Amino acid sequence: MCGLGSMASGAAGSAAGPGDAARAPDQALFPPGFSVSEIKNKQRRHFMFVRWKQQQRKDKLANKKKRKKEREALGDKAPPKPVPKTIENQRVYDETTVDPNDEEVAFDESTDEFAPYFNRQTVPKILITTSDRPRGRTVRFCEQLSTIIPNSHVYYRRGLALKRIIPQCISRDFTDLIVINEDRKIPNGLVLSHLPDGPTAHFRMSSVRLRKEIKRKGKAPTEHQPEVILNNFTTRLGHSIGRMFASLFPHDPQFIGRQVATFHNQRDYIFFRFHRYIFRSEKKVGIQELGPRFTLKLRSLQKGTFDSKFGEYEWIHKHREMDTSRRKFHL
Repeated sequence: MCGLGSMASGAAGSAAGPGDAARAPDQALFPPGFSVSEIKNKQRRHFMFVRWKQQQRKDKLANKKKRKKEREALGDKAPPKPVPKTIENQRVYDETTVDPNDEEVAFDESTDEFAPYFNRQTVPKILITTSDRPRGRTVRFCEQLSTIIPNSHVYYRRGLALKRIIPQCISRDFTDLIVINEDRKIPNGLVLSHLPDGPTAHFRMSSVRLRKEIKRKGKAPTEHQPEVILNNFTTRLGHSIGRMFASLFPHDPQFIGRQVATFHNQRDYIFFRFHRYIFRSEKKVGIQELGPRFTLKLRSLQKGTFDSKFGEYEWIHKHREMDTSRRKFHL
């Protein structure tokens, strides 16, 4: 078997033309028409790809240092730094984006299903249940979720249909119902139904991590009522989902507990994290994750309570129709 040096020289010779013999070794290694995919030998192709990536990193670092020197030389006359292009700041404008000062939005909020909660007429009381015959991981996840959401209770269905559970919840003054579904012993879905009049949201759940699976986690959460942070719910649909999450928690957080529950929307994926503030000094503050963590993807929003057959849907995610652009988001 030939060595790495012979492979590099062989690959360079195969990719370079006859007029490139006088070039420097690094330049001969990557000629203008160089294409790694044209190399048939797998070991050579991998080696050349690694060298190509290394050369790219060197060029990028050199250009960065050059721009930095130019900015230092210009001083105050230096042009502003260009804003990097990301999928988020290139997002396609959505006509349903909520304006905080919109009177129509304010009127809808004052008359929707969550108005009694935001008017402090109701106190959140949550029932957490599972699919039929849950396995250990799902059971532990529900128990840990109940320690995050104040005034929540875990109930195991034992074959009872949701249409029978919902009237019992309403009669016992529950304001929300959370159903954790599982597949192959792993939690993979969440149904959130606001009682008594809905709406009901169905989410796909992924990346579930229990407390023991989180590195450098803090101690178990206390019974203090946490703060709630909702990020990037900008459209009318996202606004409804954000209000649905907010209605799970009491109004007045107990700041002495230093606990915060975050629902962060990014590219229509909702990341949930539960942290505790750590005050290191008067100026420095750190955070310590307590867990659990999970990611949600909205699948449908249905009017009223759960009804899989005759329910009226406000929004359904249709993959082929809605995912035509990477810069188009719905929340």
